[in-house]
Amino acid sequence: MSRFVRASKYRHVFGQTGKKEYNIENVKLTNSAWDTNIISASAEYVSVNWNSSGGGAFAILPLPSPFHAVSGLPHKIPDTVPLARSHTAAVLDTDWSPHNDSIVASGGEDGKLMIWKVEASAFEGWGQEGWVPQDFDPVLRIDASPRKIGQVLFHPTAANVVASASGEHTVKLWDLANPEDPRSVLSGHGDIIQSMAYNSTGTLLVTTCRDRKLRLFDPRAGGEAVRVADGHTGIKGSRVVWMGDLDRIATTGFSKMSDRQVAIWETGGLGNLKTQTLDQTAGVVMPFWSDNNILFLGNSSPFHSDGNIRYFEYENDALFPLAEHKSSEPQRGMCFLPRRALNVAECEIARAYKVHGTTIEPIAFIVPRKADSFQSDIYPPAPSVEPSLSASEFFNGKTAARKLVSLADGKVFSGPAGPVPPTPVSAVSPPALSTPTRSFTASAPSPVPITPSVSEPAPAPAPTKVSSPPTPSPVESKAPSRSQTVDDSKDYVNENLRLESELRDAREKIRNLELQVESLRANARKAAQALLDA
Repeated sequence: MSRFVRASKYRHVFGQTGKKEYNIENVKLTNSAWDTNIISASAEYVSVNWNSSGGGAFAILPLPSPFHAVSGLPHKIPDTVPLARSHTAAVLDTDWSPHNDSIVASGGEDGKLMIWKVEASAFEGWGQEGWVPQDFDPVLRIDASPRKIGQVLFHPTAANVVASASGEHTVKLWDLANPEDPRSVLSGHGDIIQSMAYNSTGTLLVTTCRDRKLRLFDPRAGGEAVRVADGHTGIKGSRVVWMGDLDRIATTGFSKMSDRQVAIWETGGLGNLKTQTLDQTAGVVMPFWSDNNILFLGNSSPFHSDGNIRYFEYENDALFPLAEHKSSEPQRGMCFLPRRALNVAECEIARAYKVHGTTIEPIAFIVPRKADSFQSDIYPPAPSVEPSLSASEFFNGKTAARKLVSLADGKVFSGPAGPVPPTPVSAVSPPALSTPTRSFTASAPSPVPITPSVSEPAPAPAPTKVSSPPTPSPVESKAPSRSQTVDDSKDYVNENLRLESELRDAREKIRNLELQVESLRANARKAAQALLDA
């Protein structure tokens, strides 16, 4: 056994639950057996799939905290609360916009995709004498599919773009300003789509499916998958999450012997880098990624006593176990809070919302430190509320890195474009003439009032210490002044930043061409098969 212990800032991270009165109780969870997280959170609200009569519904509640009670909201909510009721069948999934904490999308068994806008006044007077609950009304209804909508997912960088996965075994991308028809339809799945996830810039989307395949799509380069690989061999539920700005994805699933597994894949050719067995229990494992390079895994079975949350630190394509938050309450579902809303004064690096029984329980994951100042080493910049693109810009082929916010001072700046996935072995140089990404006309003003409530983005803060450029300069007969040296160093830094930006853009263009070639190949194979069948 090695005497050396791997160094880590997060070795002693622990999960802390608040007092019982900080929870939200008397929650009526849905009875639907559909496999989703059941709960979703923005920086202000949580949405929970509800058990209601006369159609489908979900509840919208103020965000609970593990550090204090919710102001103006009773610990045990009333038996009758305002609900989002417009679905005619059970609501299966909800997702909050990353660009507006008051906008939520929902999908249900009625095949409808709906968008809702929450006003803070809806929660005034809850439970007081004479209070009458007023249900929420959607601001947009879309007939997304003749079958059920199992998952909904907002785009991470483009405003007003939502993806929906349906019982037709397709994923459709919608521009909420022009919702008459989907802007992109991703097909090729052989069975029910179990989960989906975007990369950090939203240029790629990955899905898991009951046919045990892992598929990677470029939504703007055609409807066929540009990468397909065999996923977990078990037929039970599989989930996927993109690992931040890395060109890696993590999946959870089952082996043929029903062992629960977690796996890491590279995105260039969807090659498996590591598969790790967890245990042999029955619940589906829900993966969640934190930009601290931590992967959280929660069990979603309501019938098993395992309510624990495991977490691992990712390094060099390996997962190192950190610890485990133990609980005897099995969770029906779980979600995580956007990182920009964390309590940095308490050294909180992540926060989970767990639903079990009739309770919503917030769990803070804390780095135990005794310090009054901001701990910059455990708080990388978080995704900002500001979008990087409009919907029309995204569908017209423009790509932009997500905007980040510093948790120290709230400044917003553009983040890195992210690494380029490596070229798969089967790929060749793109032809001189390739099919360009489909072009669409600019969309009309959005019917959804999604306006970020933050100020204009500020430039990234200048580095506090600038090192000299690596190339030595000629010896001068007269030594330059200190101010002149600093100015020259800044010029070198600015030039390096400009060149790095141009290099990222060039790599992005190369990757898009490679993906288009893969799409053309997939379409050619499909056409050849059709000719053979004829």
